[in-house]
Amino acid sequence: MRNFFNILTVSSAILMMIAILAQTRGQSLGSTFGGETSFYRSRRGSEAVLFNATIILGVIFVLSAILSIMAKS
Repeated sequence: MRNFFNILTVSSAILMMIAILAQTRGQSLGSTFGGETSFYRSRRGSEAVLFNATIILGVIFVLSAILSIMAKS
């Protein structure tokens, strides 16, 4: 059972990294040097799916890590 949680933890971590890297913020290098022009806009379409998937994968990652530790005992 512990092996299953370890595999789930690693796979959810990899998928979460992919989901985070796939998200774009629309900001260029100019925001690094103080030229930030941010405005509010809602997420739509694939952007919303990636955002929600990142949250779900984060929850799965944390729960699988906790369950892996508890299965060790």
